[in-house]
Amino acid sequence: MIPFDVNDAKVRETFLRHGLPNGLATLQENAQPRWGKMAAQQMVEHLAWAFELSTGRAQTDCSIPEAPRDRLKAFLYDNRPTPREFMNPVLTAGLPSLSHENLDVARAALRDEVDHFLEQSVSAPGSCHMHPLFGPMGAEEWARVHFKHGYHHLLQFALIDGISAPTMI
Repeated sequence: MIPFDVNDAKVRETFLRHGLPNGLATLQENAQPRWGKMAAQQMVEHLAWAFELSTGRAQTDCSIPEAPRDRLKAFLYDNRPTPREFMNPVLTAGLPSLSHENLDVARAALRDEVDHFLEQSVSAPGSCHMHPLFGPMGAEEWARVHFKHGYHHLLQFALIDGISAPTMI
């Protein structure tokens, strides 16, 4: 098992290269989440969308004013997992329709997006792309987001054992 340590760049990279794809390899189409309403394929496509945002392949707005955004970004450096039932403000109206014909195709698309992010974080580490909650971020902060986000969803679908994600209060 890959430890939860958002502040260790090697742990984050190992998780993105190996932990996330290995965890998702056992995900079944009919898997039931421990919390939340996402189906398996929705979760995989949701993760891919986040990677698309981090490389500029998809765009979003951030409606959070700069001052609160800066306070929210502290979460990226805090070695706590993403809380259960956390709701991305962009998705409060619901998840988008599925883009891929099945879970296997969605997994392959996610793998491509992860690889693209990892390549871009080396070739263009200073590029900034918009996050819907945290605003513009570079590769290092996006790596923190992807680590926490991926870990959260692997826990959600019982694909890894590990720390318990706290419940939102």
